[in-house]
Formats: sequence, C-alpha cells, structure tokens
Amino acid sequence: MPVVVVESPAKAKTINKYLGSDYTVLASYGHVRDLPPKDGSVDTEHEFDMKWEVGNDSRKHVKAIADALKEDNALILATDPDREGEAISWHLQEALTKRRSIKKDTPVSRVTFNAITKEAVAEAMKNPRQVDMPLVEAYLARRALDYLVGFNLSPVLWRKLPGARSAGRVQSVCLRLIVEREMEIEAFNPREYWSVKAQLSTPRGQEFEARLTVLGGDKLDKYSLANSTAADLAVKAVSSRDLKVQSVEAKPASRNPSAPFMTSTLQQEASRKFGMGARQCMNAAQRLYEAGYITYMRTDGIDMAPEAVQAARAEIETRYGADYVPSSPRIYKNKAKNAQEAHECIRPTDMSRDAKSLKVSEEEQRKLYDLIWKRTIACQMEGARMERTTVDIGSGDGQVVLRATGQVVLFDGFMRVYEEGRDDVVDEDDKRLPQIMNGENVSFASSLAAQAEKAGKDAAILSENAAVLGLQHHTQPPPRYTEATLVKKMEELGIGRPSTYASVITTIQDREYVRKEKNRLFPEDKGRIVTIFLLNFFKRYVEYDFTAALEEQLDDVSAGEADYKDILSNFWRDFSAAIAETSDLRISEVLDVLDDALAPQLYPPREDGTDPRICPKCGAGQLHLKTSRTGGFVGCGNYPECNYTRPISGEGAEGYERVLGEDDGDEIHLKSGRFGPYVQRGEATPENKKPPRSSLPKQGRDYLPGWGPNEITLEQAVTLLTLPRQIGEHPDGGMIASNLGRFGPYIMHQRPDEEKPVYVNLKETLDVFEIGMNRAVEMLAEKRANPGRGRRAAAKPLKELGEHPESGGAISIMDGRYGPYVKWEKVNATLPKDVEPKDVTVEMAVQLIADKAGKTKKKAPAKKAAPKKAAAKKTPAKKPAAKKTASKKTAAKDAGDS
Repeated sequence: MPVVVVESPAKAKTINKYLGSDYTVLASYGHVRDLPPKDGSVDTEHEFDMKWEVGNDSRKHVKAIADALKEDNALILATDPDREGEAISWHLQEALTKRRSIKKDTPVSRVTFNAITKEAVAEAMKNPRQVDMPLVEAYLARRALDYLVGFNLSPVLWRKLPGARSAGRVQSVCLRLIVEREMEIEAFNPREYWSVKAQLSTPRGQEFEARLTVLGGDKLDKYSLANSTAADLAVKAVSSRDLKVQSVEAKPASRNPSAPFMTSTLQQEASRKFGMGARQCMNAAQRLYEAGYITYMRTDGIDMAPEAVQAARAEIETRYGADYVPSSPRIYKNKAKNAQEAHECIRPTDMSRDAKSLKVSEEEQRKLYDLIWKRTIACQMEGARMERTTVDIGSGDGQVVLRATGQVVLFDGFMRVYEEGRDDVVDEDDKRLPQIMNGENVSFASSLAAQAEKAGKDAAILSENAAVLGLQHHTQPPPRYTEATLVKKMEELGIGRPSTYASVITTIQDREYVRKEKNRLFPEDKGRIVTIFLLNFFKRYVEYDFTAALEEQLDDVSAGEADYKDILSNFWRDFSAAIAETSDLRISEVLDVLDDALAPQLYPPREDGTDPRICPKCGAGQLHLKTSRTGGFVGCGNYPECNYTRPISGEGAEGYERVLGEDDGDEIHLKSGRFGPYVQRGEATPENKKPPRSSLPKQGRDYLPGWGPNEITLEQAVTLLTLPRQIGEHPDGGMIASNLGRFGPYIMHQRPDEEKPVYVNLKETLDVFEIGMNRAVEMLAEKRANPGRGRRAAAKPLKELGEHPESGGAISIMDGRYGPYVKWEKVNATLPKDVEPKDVTVEMAVQLIADKAGKTKKKAPAKKAAPKKAAAKKTPAKKPAAKKTASKKTAAKDAGDS
C-alpha cells in the first residue's frame, strides 16, 4: 500500500475514507523540521546554508512514516497546495532520505488538490509530479530572511529597549501601520461645521427629509456653515420661506455582486460580520477544508472552476428562479501579484449544500460556511437594479434650495442572498421617497424636536416651527484599524501574503505591542517605542515599499525567475551593517534620539504657554522619555526626589494612566502596573510608600463590564478603594469581610477559637459590594460543614471533548485561575486569548496538548544537564551564555512568527 502523507490527522481521516484500504494515509502534523534556535542555523559565510533539525514533537511522526515505508516502498506527498505545503513535502523527503527510509528505488511523487472531495483526490492521484523546487526555494528565502531579521534584530531590542520582546520582517511593518495611525489620531485637530435639514410634507401628507444645498444663491460646501451663527441664519432663512418642488430626476442604477472570497477578503468579512479575529477565522476555515466542505482556504485567487460556476448557476435557478441567473457566467480575474500561487477562490465543494444542510456542530464553522456559501452563490447571480431619485425644493427668489435623495430597489438580484459588509458605516441616500411631483408646493412638518433634544443645546438649532434643524458636526480623525481593515491595508501595500496575515496580527498582540478593544487595534506604549526605535535606526527595513519589493522578489523566486541566494546576499550585506552600527550605542543615547523623535507627541504645547517639558509636579525637573519592562513612559528628571510619571500618549490620551478626580482631598489615580491597571489613592511619598490600591475587577479573562480601564469612573474607583468591605459582626464573633483577591471575589471570617480565617469564593464580582449578612453567614456555615468543597475540588469541565484520538484518555476544557485550559492526563494547555471554550474542537485540543507536551519535554533535559556540566568542570563564566541561548530561542521563535 503506497504511503500518503498529509499535514493533519483530520485531513488524513477524510482522505483515507476516499482512498480506502489500498493506501496508508498518515499525518506529518505540520512542519517536521525547523531551524535550530542558535547561531549559525543560517550560515551567512557559506552561501546561506541552512541547518535543519527534526523537532522533538515530530520525531514520532517521521518514524511512523518511515515504519510504514518498510511495508510499502512508495511515498505520495499530499500536503497543501501552496508554498508552505510544498515546503513540508520537501522537508519530509529530505528527512526520510537522511534516515535512509527513502532509497534509490523508492518512488516519491507529489500530488495536490484544491478540495478534499472524492473526485478531487482521485483526479490528483492520476496526475502526480515532483516537488516544485522554485516554490521550495521561495520558502527557503522567506524562512532565512525571517530568521536573519528576528535572530539579529530582536537581541538589539533586548539590549537597547528593556521590555521590548521581538522584531520581525513583516510584523514590525504591520505594527508601524497601527502606531502611525494612532499618531495621526493624536495629531488630528477637529474642525467644526454645521448642516441644516428640514422635515417637509407633500400635498398628500407624506413626510420626507431634505438638506440645505444652496443659501443666498451660493452652493454650500462642507464647511460653508462654519459656526452656530452661520447655522442660525441659515435655519431662519429656510423656515421663513415658501418652498416649491423645482425638479424631480430619476436615474436607473445597478449594483453587481462582489467577487468570491480569497483569504484576505474572507478574513475581512468574517471580522466585519462576526467580529472574528484573523486566526479565529482561519482555524474555522481549516476545519471546514479538512472536512471536505470548502476548497483550500489559503489563496489569493478569485477565479472559479468552470464546473463550480455551472453548479452555482444551476443552484440559483433551482432556489430563486431563472430571473436571478445572468445570461452568461460571471468571470472574475485574478489580481494577485504572485500568480503562481493564485489557486481557485474559497468556495463550497458542493453548491447544493447550504449551512442548514451541513452536519457541523461548531457554531463558528457553521457561520463561516454560511458566509462562504452565500458569497459564492451571490457572485454568480444577476445584478440588482435600482432607481435613484433626486428632488430639488427651492424658494421663489432662488435664495434657498434643499435636496432630497432616495432609492428604490426595482429588482434585488444578488442582494436577495448576500450584501458585503462595510468597515466604517457612512450615510447613504438610500431612503425611499414618497410620490413627489414637479411644481408642487411643500409645507413644513414639525417632527425634528426629538433630534434636536438628542443632539443637545450647544449642538443643535431648531426653528420656531420645529421643522428646520441645524446640527453641529466635527471632522473625525481616521478610524483605528480593525483586523479587517489592517489586512486590507497590508494587501494594498503588498506586505505579507495570505498565509501570513493571521500569524502576524496574532504575534503583535501576543507580544503585547497591540491590544484589541471593541474590535479596534490600539498600540501599547511598548509597541510605539519599538516602532520609533526601528524608524530611527532601521528605517529601511520597516519601509512599506522596501517590504513590498522584497515580497515581489520572493514571488520571482517561486516563479523560477530569480536566485534566492542572490536576494539573501543583497539583503544581508546592508542589514548586517545596520546591526553593527547600533552595537556601540548606549541606552541613554537611544532614549535621547527617541525623545527627540517623539517630542511633538510627548510634549504638546500647554494652554498656559509654559514649557511643556517642565515637570508639572515639582515644577523644576525636565521631563524625559524612560523605559521599563512594561514599556515606555515619561518621567521627571529629578527622580527619586520627584516620582512624577505619565504614559507617553499623554495625560488625557486614551490609555490606562490618568487622574480620575479627587475624594476627601486625595487625587484618585488610574495606573498601569506589572499585573495590569489599578486605582490608587494619592501618590507614593517617602512617608506613605504604599498608598491604598486596588486592581480593577475581572470576570474571567475580561474586565467586569463597565469597570474596564477606559470606562471606570471616580465613584467606582473610590468604591474599589474601600475594600476590604466590612459586612458585619458574625454571631459567633469576628468581623466578616469581602474583598477581591488574586483568584477572584471572596468573603472571609475568623472566629475567636479558630487559628486561621475561613475563605469562601463568590461567583459574581459585584457580590463583593452587595452581599449581606444572612447570605454571608450561610455560606461560611456551609464551608465549615464541608471544608473539602473548595473551588478546585468543585470544578467541573466547561466542555468534554471525548477521548484523545491517538493516546486515549479524556480531554476536557476546564476553568482555571488564569482562564480556560485544555486538560489531558497531566498536561494542562492554556487556550489562546482569542479562542472561546465552546469553539474548541478535538483537533485544536490535540494540537495544544502536543505543543505543551513538547515544551515540557524540551525543558526537562536542561535541568539535568546543568549539574553534570558543573561537576565536570568549573563553568561559572558559561552561565551568562546559557541566558543568551534562552534569549536566542525566543528570537528564533519570533523570526518564524514574522
């Protein structure tokens, strides 16, 4: 039986079902080899020779494949049909050859299929080929570049910027986009302008809304009504005139459907419609692909196979009728820069199966499949036909003209199935207008008072008849990126490729350079400092054009048009020189450069005209940029005499640290500490080194709704600082108190006859402030009666996933002190931040367990090795080298994440 190798066990199971007993289908579990985390893994002195090693986790999988080859001397490599898949096949072939499992007479072939269906797999088996070396070389170039950047640049950050964790070839450019957008927002000066609208009525009593477009005979632009005085005059001018319909113009319009999904557009739409992160989206898509429900999900192609087009058209006619099928198929041209990787679009493998008929229990997969099915069906449907109507209403003297616009859908077409989401909502003139005739008189209605009240006194001017309303507006800064708009921007700039977007965006969040709040990406101070450092000392390597040009060169390699070692040589020559130039810089010199570069943001002009660099607390010290393990901040140069600090984004900026107000003469501060944000009464002084503090309350991983760092009020902060709260005297003596602890809310009590207090955990955080005496006494009595019923003993699985598919033993999702985790035997693997317990599948759990078990195994020998080396010879000088090695491992991992 020929041995067929794919990446995942789920994929192996599906393909084995199609191939039957004539084949042995095994999983490689992703990449089997990687660059070891040490100097020389990419040998820059010898033509960039790369030294690979089989990972500890992968050895058993490679051995299983090697053992299978003993039974049948034929190997079929069926990994994914992209650059990474080609690289995995090449790694497997190399590793098995090195083990002598592949002999001279062993036939080795490579097959690819865009969908895991019986027909696609059978067709692929009929058309084997050899490993595509240009694609492999493009992978090698990319991997070497990422290694060289991550392994050489990250240590520079560790030495020069305490608290910085890593840099990467693509990740640093992605971070720059977010940081520069934040700086745009901070530098933005809003501009005031006003608009005027009127609520009008036709002779038939039908109301509609119109906006002022001409005043005093002049056409208005956005800023014509610059203030409330101009707006007031405009409101009076409109309300004092008789109005008549001057023109009614109706024009036909049409809308065509969007192209089918490729990787980037799928991630964008999943983010818009469901709030899914890029990684979350790709995990769900991966499982749908492996189950055979959709085509390959890492693609930059939008073309669709002819048979799929015909199937979609047939399904449209069956479900919606012949009117919804265009006369000829819609053809979408691929615009990808790397055409050699432009596979088919992401689409269902069976057009007749909608989400309702699909046997998928996971809600995330079901929603994503529904999105893919609707987009695919819609892309082959007839366009929507509409009629757009514009009505101009004016005064007899021509001094005032108002315009009403509306839209009527005559035929919904593809909109019956699907409409593309939007990143930022804009006003559209798509309201339906009543019947309006040219030359008709219109009258004022009186229904805008509610809108005026909602806008507020200072932002609205209402006419006496309440039918004309002036509204104040301010120009808005550019919006912060969502994961969807960030992917879109990276795609526009040519930075990264479809397979990298999810990992890059996840990495900058995991490194705590960026945080996601309400689906928007905010740069942390640490991320801002890293970006400014790179822009000042390694500017070329975070330039958008340079990164995009490098991607194009890699595409040339995969097309067989360039030598990857020439690209590496040219890159390394300049990059190594840039690294050398920074080696002698002291931290103080680096901070001085960054302080100057950030001066406009760090020290904006003060309203009173005083020097913005003078410390506002002591009035004498100069403010300077400083760094710590948690990132950058501005501090007084007179430290320790003056301990003034603030975040680099400013006192009033969106961020954790700020003064919330005063209570009993004390300033109440919101600060950011090692373990997150907390509130504090007053400042620390030599006399009061530990002022009252309290962490913000959490509920699971997230902050209690309304109690987050950007939401907390002075009143809430004062309430927190009253903790521990004294509930009352226990009938048996001793005070009962409630408090927030490291592991959540609790009550405590110690009777006079007890050696130590009794603690009882509370389920809800707000119970700390609300629990009364009766309930507290009852809970304490129950705990004393059942002392073994602690939090951990009573814990129940959040979700049971069944037996481990390979090794046996129950797999469960548990709720732990630091959030949910996967439990299997003695292995506990924490869930990633963006994954909910309900969304975890067996395949995801097995991978998390394998990753955790692998890390544990790697750590074990290091503990045993240390005493042996110490016994053999004196090695005190080698201890720093061990630390360096550990740091290099982090750098190598970061290199792979770039």
